[in-house]
Amino acid sequence: MNRTLWVVQWLLAALFLWGGGLKLVMPIEAMTEQIAYPGLFLRFIGVVEVLGALGLILPGLTHIRPGLTPLAAAGLVIVMIGATVVTAMAMGPVIALIPFVTGLLAAIVAIGRWRFVPLRARTGGRERLQTSRP
Repeated sequence: MNRTLWVVQWLLAALFLWGGGLKLVMPIEAMTEQIAYPGLFLRFIGVVEVLGALGLILPGLTHIRPGLTPLAAAGLVIVMIGATVVTAMAMGPVIALIPFVTGLLAAIVAIGRWRFVPLRARTGGRERLQTSRP
């Protein structure tokens, strides 16, 4: 289960880094021609996607704040709910299956890392000294 979650996390991270990165580097005029939303809103979504992608991978690799991974996945689920609704309205329900499945995979990561196979924080090999009080 841990390996499966890691594979899904890496695939989602690649997808969101690519999509979010494009929203950050494309000229606003080019983006607003394709999508009828304000340019700054699309930039914001790009930032959220890139941060979510980093949140899927970095806490597990560094063992620093591993509880951020399920939170990042849950945030990406929210983004994909919006993407599914917008895509369904603009292009129809068949094309909306793509963001729906992406959101479903992010939900699986969120639940899997929260409940079934949580990532562990680095302890640094230090053990806490327990003092006994008389």
